[in-house]
Amino acid sequence: MRNVWPWIVGTAAIWITFVFLNNSSLLTKKTFGQPTLLAHRGISQDFDRSDLKNDTCTATRMLPPTHAFLENTIASMQASFTAGANVVEFDVHPTTDGQFAVFHDWTLDCRTNGHGVTRQHSMAYLRTLDIGYGYTADGGRTFPFRGKAIGLMPSLNEVLSAFPKGRFLINIKSNDPNEGRLLAAALRKQPIETLDRFMVYGGDAPIASFHAEMPTVKAMSRSTLKQCFASYIVYGWSGIVPSACRNSIIFVPINIAPWLWGWPNRFLDRMTHAGSAVFAIGPYHGGAFSTGIDTAAELRRLPEGYSGGVLTNEIQSVAAQLVRSAKASHAAPGSAAHPVAAR
Repeated sequence: MRNVWPWIVGTAAIWITFVFLNNSSLLTKKTFGQPTLLAHRGISQDFDRSDLKNDTCTATRMLPPTHAFLENTIASMQASFTAGANVVEFDVHPTTDGQFAVFHDWTLDCRTNGHGVTRQHSMAYLRTLDIGYGYTADGGRTFPFRGKAIGLMPSLNEVLSAFPKGRFLINIKSNDPNEGRLLAAALRKQPIETLDRFMVYGGDAPIASFHAEMPTVKAMSRSTLKQCFASYIVYGWSGIVPSACRNSIIFVPINIAPWLWGWPNRFLDRMTHAGSAVFAIGPYHGGAFSTGIDTAAELRRLPEGYSGGVLTNEIQSVAAQLVRSAKASHAAPGSAAHPVAAR
């Protein structure tokens, strides 16, 4: 038994050395540059996020408005791209006349002057609604957007026509597998060489059917993301990328990121070579809701020189902060460009 211990210790030392060398970002060439900014909800009205539930009407929790944009509108998307977004996220619902409406809520009653389930109406009818009707910041005493957003709910076709080169993350709002097939049919009408500008996420069933129809388009559901993380934690140290992490969208909570094998540079390299897009998001503390990287303090938690993706609900301020950080880094004598390093 005494002769076995040196062999055990030596083997363990070799394994530890391999794991370190195979996952150390210190040995990976850094790619400096601006992160890819994903504008979640575009530029939209902020709201009180305390005690949110799936059926919470956030329009009645609106904070006093500081701009005139409403989420999921063409004007909001344009403003997001202008502010510095590389990708804009929006939500879709199938309509009774064979189109997709771009709108967040499952029902119309919260934000609009319409009633009922969004998908149970035609696009022709949805275009007649005032999508700013329900927004109030003072408990219903005033409605600053009422009457100003009539006809502003766009269809998917209108969005794609308005931004023929825009990059988008499309959220399927249901768990109906047929919606994955319908969305695939809609995107197949786009030039095949432009399909890499789309990413899709949503319920497990529609994402599975979408991926079966369009396997080259990055797609993710909550289940595939969990499978990706669970498998990667088990054997990602080896450099093998699990199948659930391939050709996907990887949302990485900023408080969990440091525990991932090879974070940041090795991890980003592995996922890029596996055809996936990585986006850092806000801290995860359990529950069904995720947050974005929305504050300067959260930006400072990103690794120095981070060049992956960033999901944010505050594209205006986050993009401006990154620009200021990049300028400060370039201004510092002898410094490299570390766009998220400024404090």
